[in-house]
Amino acid sequence: MSLIPAAALPAVPREPEYPWGLHVIALDDLFNDGSYPERDPDACLAEAGAIGEIVNVGQHVDSGEPIYLVQFGDCVIGCVEDEIAPAPRGLRPAGEAG
Repeated sequence: MSLIPAAALPAVPREPEYPWGLHVIALDDLFNDGSYPERDPDACLAEAGAIGEIVNVGQHVDSGEPIYLVQFGDCVIGCVEDEIAPAPRGLRPAGEAG
């Protein structure tokens, strides 16, 4: 009988804490990691305190960690739970009607 090392097994996906459509706040400055080649490398795409909306939720293939696609202005940025927090009720992204 052969055993598969635990490191070779796929990670069990973790349930996301936040749903689609939730308004969130960036907890840190979020920088270009190359996802926007037309912008400078390491350009700040969303400043800490910016309000965005979760537009999709996926998972990192290797770790099973939830990845949130968050619309911050004209950028959709992949974020992990440590980088965002729910926005207070009624607080909306700039330019969005209440």
